[in-house]
Amino acid sequence: METHRLVLPEDLNHLGFLFGGRLLAWVDEACWIAASLDFPHCQFVTIGMDKVEFRHSVRQGTILNIRCTREREGNTSASYRVEVFDRRNHQAPPIFSTLITYVSVDDSGRKRKIR
Repeated sequence: METHRLVLPEDLNHLGFLFGGRLLAWVDEACWIAASLDFPHCQFVTIGMDKVEFRHSVRQGTILNIRCTREREGNTSASYRVEVFDRRNHQAPPIFSTLITYVSVDDSGRKRKIR
């Protein structure tokens, strides 16, 4: 799955750069949507990100391209590789990448099989 986000003034810290936490929220949301589309009968919760490392700063007006790809499917969980790029700079390496894992839960919060 692929989506885009526009970096607006309310997304910036006091130095004029994108808040890292805002990017993490966008990434988590995009991958959660991807998981929910792949497994529409499941209720997913995030259980982890493998690494959080921002490779360079992002300024206001940047259009971010967020790409989510399913990398692993388990009995109750699914993991997605996510990469974030500056949409206007196709040749640049990703601004951010990580592996996010979601677990399927029932209404009581207990793990539930995804198939």
